[in-house]
Amino acid sequence: MFLSTYYASPSTSSSPSPIFRARALRFASSLSPPPCRTLAPPSCRSTSFSSALRWSRGADSRLRVGLRAQIGAASPALERKIATMGLSKHAASEHPFNGILSGLPRPAGGEFGNFYSLPALNDPRIDKLPFSIKILLESAIRNCDNFQVTKEDVEKIIDWEKSAPKQVEIPFKPARVLLQDFTGVPAVVDLASMREAIKDLGSNPDKINPLVPVDLVIDHSVQVDVARSENAVQANMDLEFKRNKERFAFLKWGSTAFRNMLVVPPGSGIVHQIWELVNLEYLGRVVFNTEGILYPDSVVGTDSHTTMIDGLGVAGWGVGGIEAEATMLGQPMSMVLPGVVGFKLSGKLHDGVTATDLVLTVTQMLRKHGVVGKFVEFYGEGMGQLSLADRATIANMSPEYGATMGFFPVDHVTLEYLKLTGRSDETVEMIEAYLRANKMFIDYKEPQQERLYSSYLELDLAEVVPCISGPKRPHDRVPLKDMKSDWHSCLDNKVGFKGFAVPKEQQEKVVKFSFQGQPAELRHGSVVIAAITSCTNTSNPSVMLGAALVAKKACELGLEVKPWVKTSLAPGSGVVTKYLLQSGLQKYLNQQGFNIVGYGCTTCIGNSGDLDESVSSIIADNDLVAAAVLSGNRNFEGRVHPLTRANYLASPPLVVAYALAGTVDIDFEKEPIGTGKDGRSVVQSSVLPEMFKSTYEAITKGNEFWNLLAVPSSSLYGWDPNSTYIHKPPYFSGMTMDPPGARGVKDAYCLLLFGDSITTDHISPAGSIHKDSPAAKYLMERGVDRRDFNSYGSRRGNDEVMARGTFANIRIVNKLLNGEVGPKTIHIPTGEKLSVYDAAMRYKSAGQDTIVIAGAEYGSGSSRDWAAKGPMLQGVKAVISKSFERIHRSNLVGMGIVPLCFKAGEDAETLGLTGHERYTIDLPAKVSDIRPGQDITVTTDAGKSFTCTLRFDTEVELAYFDHGGILQYVIRNLSKQ
Repeated sequence: MFLSTYYASPSTSSSPSPIFRARALRFASSLSPPPCRTLAPPSCRSTSFSSALRWSRGADSRLRVGLRAQIGAASPALERKIATMGLSKHAASEHPFNGILSGLPRPAGGEFGNFYSLPALNDPRIDKLPFSIKILLESAIRNCDNFQVTKEDVEKIIDWEKSAPKQVEIPFKPARVLLQDFTGVPAVVDLASMREAIKDLGSNPDKINPLVPVDLVIDHSVQVDVARSENAVQANMDLEFKRNKERFAFLKWGSTAFRNMLVVPPGSGIVHQIWELVNLEYLGRVVFNTEGILYPDSVVGTDSHTTMIDGLGVAGWGVGGIEAEATMLGQPMSMVLPGVVGFKLSGKLHDGVTATDLVLTVTQMLRKHGVVGKFVEFYGEGMGQLSLADRATIANMSPEYGATMGFFPVDHVTLEYLKLTGRSDETVEMIEAYLRANKMFIDYKEPQQERLYSSYLELDLAEVVPCISGPKRPHDRVPLKDMKSDWHSCLDNKVGFKGFAVPKEQQEKVVKFSFQGQPAELRHGSVVIAAITSCTNTSNPSVMLGAALVAKKACELGLEVKPWVKTSLAPGSGVVTKYLLQSGLQKYLNQQGFNIVGYGCTTCIGNSGDLDESVSSIIADNDLVAAAVLSGNRNFEGRVHPLTRANYLASPPLVVAYALAGTVDIDFEKEPIGTGKDGRSVVQSSVLPEMFKSTYEAITKGNEFWNLLAVPSSSLYGWDPNSTYIHKPPYFSGMTMDPPGARGVKDAYCLLLFGDSITTDHISPAGSIHKDSPAAKYLMERGVDRRDFNSYGSRRGNDEVMARGTFANIRIVNKLLNGEVGPKTIHIPTGEKLSVYDAAMRYKSAGQDTIVIAGAEYGSGSSRDWAAKGPMLQGVKAVISKSFERIHRSNLVGMGIVPLCFKAGEDAETLGLTGHERYTIDLPAKVSDIRPGQDITVTTDAGKSFTCTLRFDTEVELAYFDHGGILQYVIRNLSKQ
């Protein structure tokens, strides 16, 4: 049965059907009215919520209204001076583009403010630019000072059609920076240690402050320790604060010590908000009005899924924590002017097709098209089919299809969403007026201006079918009708992204055991984790209410999820809770075990908590390929849970369905599950602006845990040498004002030899800390009990733990081990098999350089700074791969690691490299003699020689390399000012 068809038409739902007999699940046609695909305009338009969306960022504290002022009232320690951003009248009068500064009139009289008018340039090339490129252009014009941003840079962007194919470099200054707590902690640690470094160089430590507005949302720390309980939210929050008190206190100190930084507390009020949805529902301005200057919102964030905001028409993408820190400190981002793929949507979605089905189809298409490093811009008459939530789901998955961002220009759907989520009529009126005046608004009711794109794609929405993705990668799409056969192929196939190599005679084995006194059984494909998890899908009322309707019908029919399946519901927003309660559907989810466990990233980032010991032992002792089904966006190996080798991404309704089935080895028949009488009623009546308003007002009140945290008032942090959470990193030890210059690599050993698709989940410390790992040994030596290990993410502020957790993924495949899977390597000089960290330290103590050799797409996945910091601390000097993920390559540069690419058609295998050689990378002695993208010769002690492309892509990156890293570059420059 096709379980996503809870939007089915009457013509497809008339046949009677049995219920859940053996492998078939079919629902009768008596479902409650299904949710609609688009949200009806809410009846309530005007709320006081709008003030929080006009944060000034100026020095005048009277302008600091909304969230910051309210949090300051609840927690006086958060009150602080805000660094002046925006343009003063004097600065505007001297601006190189002052001639196009225009007033934006209010319909009722007066002006909203002034803006830099693109039409006033009277250049026909601008009219044909993609909307996403216009945002870069406006930023360049507004920030043009003929120093950091020059008129030549502006001209490059205007001439995008000719400039983009040449891969020209441009500077970009985003309007704001967004951090979540996992990435925010190391960022604040670095800022704190930078203050000490600049002080040691004889300069003022107060120079180290964010100059770009920074919002840090604490939402990645909650784990699913308690599930299937009415008390799960409070119990998990209590454990969260107990485990993370030291980290939270450090972040609270940062919010008081650094100007222009907002920290949204964990567990705010009754909710713990997910990072992307706070950004989408609350932080996203769409248009700023700062000291009378209007300009488009734009954001970079230390999470690759910052791109969710692109569904709102706000240009945003993920960057490394290192790059974000430099941006916070006023450095313009250096980026290659991207090509833009125009993705046309046409036709109409079939009833029952969800945003998950659409996004997996789009992801597969774009990966085949090749969009790495490019913008994707969606347009076409099919756009009217997509709610804002659908758009955000597609935009959120940009990292999975490889684009810098998937952008949806602002249209009437965007404006309706802004009203739905509580923005005032006046705010929305200003946004629309500005975007129309600057030719950045798209109105599908009007004749369309032809736009130029680098390449074109088109999807007929009628071709989208129900699907899921897995078992090991988000872009391995499987149509639902093919799932059973695909699963059996995976059991047969050799070990790989689509294979487990289970012998035929073992594939049908059933292991019986006792679970809490009840008879139970597991087999290959048994679902042991079913998680409706935060961000991508829980932003979408349609699929969330659809999941609840599946649970409701199951309850009515007497169906139950088996008690050994760990079920959980972790919404991305407290609003989800409110509309599920108001619709009367949450109780049915609870009956099936999908109680709310917390508000934040849980299963999707490995915070799924432990399985019951009886389940864990059965899986481990019998080498079962157990399965997890989740509605998140990541399912890389070892990420969700160490014991779930098969992990599938699915829509929330399908998560419930697979939980009920108890296995992924099932062929759901294609009949619909029912027909609703009114396709709009559930969403329209259950999702209201007041819900968003009251939910986000709750954030401002904080909670007793956060408000009682006592923090020092000093501007320099007092490092605790005994802390296992916060540790002063060694990056700036012995730093002088003289840059170290170019550094070649001589006689380096290969630390690790990889194939294709090594992700940051393989590289970066993530998830639980394995009891036999070097990080566990470190913690136990310092008196930390195993039950208090917490996760790697929670300890990202301690470089000692993170260095030990680098390359520690239990599913990592290192070719030096000849087929063995796990976080070990061969110490080449002795031939010993050691943990990667121990081998790295042995090389490092002997003064021997190391490199990493890899295949294609090295570093794909989340934009984790530790995927670059960790290898640097382990002594890695260079990485040679077939290709890099965009953010990871940038992060390697930021940490002083040399990125190199094999020439087309070549890799370690074709060149006959075994990894047992010693490698010399011949770089010029002076950075001034190096050019971006030049050819570099690599030689081995075995007499082989081959040419690689040096992946310093810009002159600015060469400057970072000259200084030993981007943070050292910033410190030296600020010291001179």
